[in-house]
Amino acid sequence: MEEGQLNWYAIKVFYNKVFEMEDRLAGMGLETYLAVEKVLLKGEEHLAAARKLAQLPEGGRPDSRIVKEGPVIYKRVPMVKSLLFVRADANEILKVIEMLKGPVDLNKPEGFVYRTADWQEPCVIPDRQMNMFRLVTSSQDSGLKFFSADDLTHFKQGEKVRVIEGPLKGAEGYIRRVHKNRRLLVAIEGIVAVATSYIPPLFLEKINE
Repeated sequence: MEEGQLNWYAIKVFYNKVFEMEDRLAGMGLETYLAVEKVLLKGEEHLAAARKLAQLPEGGRPDSRIVKEGPVIYKRVPMVKSLLFVRADANEILKVIEMLKGPVDLNKPEGFVYRTADWQEPCVIPDRQMNMFRLVTSSQDSGLKFFSADDLTHFKQGEKVRVIEGPLKGAEGYIRRVHKNRRLLVAIEGIVAVATSYIPPLFLEKINE
């Protein structure tokens, strides 16, 4: 890793504290990405969230789980439990690793940064893989399914394609049969993969490798 070069890394966060970790990393001046679904709040849930936002002191930070867009309020729900991405340079990621170890006297780590197969270095995620993952997970496709790296061994890999039309335009991945349906699968190698809902063949073009 070149000194000062920013790279993406994946973090497994313990104790269901992914939003708290997102806030802490932002407080360190680091860019993060959390794949979330925005769930519309209605009725009592909407009223409770609205009251909470209204009671914020001037300059106070809102709950990062809540997003307000005009009169509409959404709750952010992680698509992949406890998986958070951070963009950092070599020195910054070492600080993140130390922070995740938690208080030494309590021996209670708060998570870990995914490492290379030999466990020698933090695993750098290629920008292209990260960009494809972000494109798909922010597409509002309601049929997304997520898999661990180990799960991928169960699915036969098909041809590589690019989406040329629709909300997923620009996404690249492999066509695989998942639960009897042909889906576009986009992977961050060794960490996670996401399969889209069905995409008509007319919207796809083959990529020659």
